[in-house]
Amino acid sequence: MNDNPLPDPIEESTVYCLNISAHYENLNAVREFVGWIASAAGMSERSVFAVQMAADEACTNIIEHAYGGESNQKIDCFCQVTPQELVITLHDHGQPFNPLKVPEPDFNASLEERDNGGLGLYLMRKLMDDVQFTFQPSDQPRDNILTMIKRRTT
Repeated sequence: MNDNPLPDPIEESTVYCLNISAHYENLNAVREFVGWIASAAGMSERSVFAVQMAADEACTNIIEHAYGGESNQKIDCFCQVTPQELVITLHDHGQPFNPLKVPEPDFNASLEERDNGGLGLYLMRKLMDDVQFTFQPSDQPRDNILTMIKRRTT
């Protein structure tokens, strides 16, 4: 018996959605969701792992930074498979995030000298082929959108 609620095989251009509350215990559901879609889309094991790691890191950052810790606030995870790529979109209503304010990690510095933070964003950018952030200005209702793309050929 298949307990997976998603159709098999994946239908290209269909948008699949997982809605979770911002709790660390829900990260496994996100990893399974994006991993299943990537696998069903015929992506390599390496690409599936990359997609899972990037989605986990992104959701962890949303919990920690957008919501200031675990909460009942929501994170929506949308996945769409096209002939060329897997598009993962994460949507939250927490504090906006400007990736331009995060410096690249200095891997030449010792651990004691390194700035705190920035490794997650670096990791997401290395694992995925494209990472884009958009958010509403602070005078608007908060609406943060992170889009990560992984080509199906990698």
